Amino acid sequence: MDTMDTFDHLWNTDTVWLNTAQYGIPPAPAHQALDQALHAWRSGTGDPLHWGRAVHDTRTNLAALVHAPAQDIALGTAVSQITGTLAASLPAGARVLVPQDEFSSLVLPWLSQADRGVTVRTAPLQHLAESVRPDTDLVAYSLVHSATGRIAPTADIASAARAHGARLVGDATQAAGWLPVRATDFDALLGAAYKWLMAPRGLAFAYLSPALRTELRPHNAGPAATRDPAASLYAGDPAPELSETARAFDTSPNWFACVAAAASTRVLLQAGVERVRDHNVALADRLRAALGQEPGGSAITSVERPGAAERLARAGIVTTSRGGGTRLAFHLYNTPQDADLAARALL
Repeated sequence: MDTMDTFDHLWNTDTVWLNTAQYGIPPAPAHQALDQALHAWRSGTGDPLHWGRAVHDTRTNLAALVHAPAQDIALGTAVSQITGTLAASLPAGARVLVPQDEFSSLVLPWLSQADRGVTVRTAPLQHLAESVRPDTDLVAYSLVHSATGRIAPTADIASAARAHGARLVGDATQAAGWLPVRATDFDALLGAAYKWLMAPRGLAFAYLSPALRTELRPHNAGPAATRDPAASLYAGDPAPELSETARAFDTSPNWFACVAAAASTRVLLQAGVERVRDHNVALADRLRAALGQEPGGSAITSVERPGAAERLARAGIVTTSRGGGTRLAFHLYNTPQDADLAARALL
């Protein structure tokens, strides 16, 4: 097993953190960069141009992590905010397909368009591909389920969506950072950065294909969404022109989240997502084997045992209850010893 020994010195937690599916722990470079930015802010010595370069670096790193051109990456605040832009841009009467028990951020924005005749239909995730119909306009789903860690059959869903001319929207919040992802397989790929990407909350990204962008309305546009933000602080006549890239759908930049994210995503790129996947999955499956379970193939696993969360907590292990089970999530900073400790606490 690759224990990622060359990276484990970048974290020093007071707990055994098996809770990355709730939020990730920043590596030392991200924590240090954020500390410096906060000190500069407090002391009145901060330079927005420096923080702006971190926004650029974050966009570039995220693009590399999901194998997309940087010009096709938009930065926002949350998956629900970006999904809201997509939903508000749907034509009246559009028909949307989502999995049953999908995370609300990827469901509620579509439902909010009901007064325009937008309808939402659900199907079990395992049957989502076969549930795409000729009248389906858009399919949206999470690549990895946040409660169970189940990895969606993306190839089948994407093939079905293409066959019926439906737009494909993926939520990579529980995937980006550990699961190899190719954003260009989607019309839109969204993700929050505070979990596996180990950034502060308040930063999200979206791959928006050039074809899809022609159908979207930049409802949240401000200076950051223009061709020349520095020259677009005030809207004169003529009004500032929006960027021709996905940046037209940026919200005002979250400087401090990007200062940290630029560093944390750099660590992931240095580690390599394939290696991160192998490391994380090996640990989760090590735990599953100790509990007599079949391999799950995911960085997230769930156990349904009475008192599981309490027993883990007494052992100093942090987890979360989701979907009726106790969820454990393994990332770069976890070790085989963490998996073994969890197994002993549960047996």
